[in-house]
Amino acid sequence: MTDLGAYVIETQNLTKKYNNFLAVDGLNLRIKRGEVFGFLGPNGAGKTTSIKMMVGLLKPTEGGVLIEGEEIESVEKGKIGVCPQDLVIWGGLTCEENIALIGDMYEVPRNVLKEGIKQLLRDLILSDKTKTLASQLSGGMKRRLNLAMALIHDPEIVVLDEPSAGLDPQSRLVLWEYIHSLSKEKGKTIILTTHLMEEADRLSDRIAIMDHGKLLVLDTPESLKKKIGRGDVVEIQLSNPEMNEKVVSLMRSMEGIEEVKEIKGKVNVRAFDAVSKLPGMIRSIEEMGVSIVDTSIRRNTLEDVFIHLTGRGLRE
Repeated sequence: MTDLGAYVIETQNLTKKYNNFLAVDGLNLRIKRGEVFGFLGPNGAGKTTSIKMMVGLLKPTEGGVLIEGEEIESVEKGKIGVCPQDLVIWGGLTCEENIALIGDMYEVPRNVLKEGIKQLLRDLILSDKTKTLASQLSGGMKRRLNLAMALIHDPEIVVLDEPSAGLDPQSRLVLWEYIHSLSKEKGKTIILTTHLMEEADRLSDRIAIMDHGKLLVLDTPESLKKKIGRGDVVEIQLSNPEMNEKVVSLMRSMEGIEEVKEIKGKVNVRAFDAVSKLPGMIRSIEEMGVSIVDTSIRRNTLEDVFIHLTGRGLRE
């Protein structure tokens, strides 16, 4: 039985079929109260379909969703707020009017609505744009306005679909700090989908990775990086990329090498104590008559974990 003190959302054998295509295949997971839950997967993995079912926007073929122990169909609509990837704003209305319109849809009391709008505009650094038409805002401001519109009814669960899409680095950091505060200071449960591995790593308390409609792993970012694909990664860029395949075969034959793959035109070699093995790698490659343009060593990343599990990058 679900511990309602710990979990807000529970999916039970959640399945979605479109004719003969199985989009989501028996998804079982629990999302904790107040956590930022990262939901990752390559395009077509089933994560968007899963989230739509989890928030009641799509009916499952089989299985169900519980929100605080209640079936999703009977949950009050104001409990969930959704900030979509595609901006939903009215260009002919001001920032204040856009937020007020959504507040009215959720029947937020007038006195609460007025203060809520002021606070959200302040928190999202849009106070000086209160009376500005939404059509005149920059892309980053429009995205922050969209977030304010998703939060005006004070939902307990907030779905953020690609919240940083198109933002410059400075705006992204402002948004990340705000998302962190929603979870850690206001106790909201955040479901985050993103194509930015750094965003998922920095914000998520736990991460679920899906592919082909199935849940592959669910754990903290640090645990995933420690448990999957251990060791450091040596990236080797050759002067002649056509030799990558032969170098991959050579590296695989060397002792103490954990894994070798060609990724984005480079040879990636995973090994424990990679620093001590690097001179031997370079010597073996040069003995083949191939010159090396560049080498680098880095720690295991969330993207390494993702590629190890799915065989492809997040945007592929």
